[in-house]
Amino acid sequence: MNTRQPSRGAGNRPLDQHAIAALVARDIPHGSYVNLGIGRPTLVADHLPSGSGVVLHTENGMLNMGPAAQDDAIDPELTNAGKIPVTELPGAAYFHHADSFAMMRGGHLDICVLGAFQVSAAGDLANWHTGAPDAIPAVGGAMDLAIGAKKVFVMMTLFTKDGAPKLVPRCTYPLTGLGCVDRVYSDLAVLDVTPRGVVARETFGIGVDELAGRLDLPLLPARS
Repeated sequence: MNTRQPSRGAGNRPLDQHAIAALVARDIPHGSYVNLGIGRPTLVADHLPSGSGVVLHTENGMLNMGPAAQDDAIDPELTNAGKIPVTELPGAAYFHHADSFAMMRGGHLDICVLGAFQVSAAGDLANWHTGAPDAIPAVGGAMDLAIGAKKVFVMMTLFTKDGAPKLVPRCTYPLTGLGCVDRVYSDLAVLDVTPRGVVARETFGIGVDELAGRLDLPLLPARS
């Protein structure tokens, strides 16, 4: 893993979703087996460098998935779990859903990258339902990934469109998993969830103290 020190926000700007995906790709160790959740996490596949050795797994039964397919490379029968057309890398394999979930539940994945509605300071994850009466729940494979992967990375904006924090002292939405999140990648910061508290590894367009005030929870600086 890279261990860059957190910036103070001076001269930086909040990141867009592709820049966040590039950070996630940067921090995935060579040769890891990784699952990318639907939504923003799928963009990580497009930012993995050639020769990374990272093997991407999908719930719908594919191993060694490549980047998103473009133009003539699109095959309607070759998609990821989010139904986005993808490419295959040499050595790609296909298998039944049951085998795919056995890989997830059996601890065979090094990292999963998931989206989230909320993450708590204790690493609890809520990403399948907001609890609103008109909301459509979408469990998918997130619960299996949250408890099965060796590390869980979350990729999200740090605040809702209404300005409410998504990193919270305690989740108020239905939980996907307890204490499962290791790191949060967002538009404003990369944050580690540790036993001693939430650690700000890097910030973008905002200082650590200001960000802590907006989140209403303490942020610890990264250790040298």
